[in-house]
Amino acid sequence: MRNRPCQAGGCRPRKARGRGFTLIELIVVMAIVALLTSIVAPRYFHSLQKSKETALLQSLTTMRDALDQFAADKGRYPESLLELAAARYIRDVPEDPLTGSRETWVELPPPTDMQAAGRVWDVRSGAAGRSADGRLYADW
Repeated sequence: MRNRPCQAGGCRPRKARGRGFTLIELIVVMAIVALLTSIVAPRYFHSLQKSKETALLQSLTTMRDALDQFAADKGRYPESLLELAAARYIRDVPEDPLTGSRETWVELPPPTDMQAAGRVWDVRSGAAGRSADGRLYADW
């Protein structure tokens, strides 16, 4: 004879054990996750913007140094950033981290009081907007 889980008084189906979460438990967990996300998300986006600004400053510094070296070597400024890259003063024209494009750099000619040949004396970002410290990206 097989042992049956029935007790004296007849066989009744076992009471179903709770094998899942209740709706209240799920709502509490979702509320905690939403709270943590609302705390972390602004910090993440702030750090992402800060890293883009840092990358922009580094790109501008590198290109300006290369422009100065080009002018010192050749006695003139380059006609474009592409010429600067073709002469191997930079590997390639970097991507503007704020706009995500290589085409948005603003090439500034030499001041008129400088009797320098060439079309690119300085370079600036073509990104619209302001940095975290309030300066325009176009003024960097």
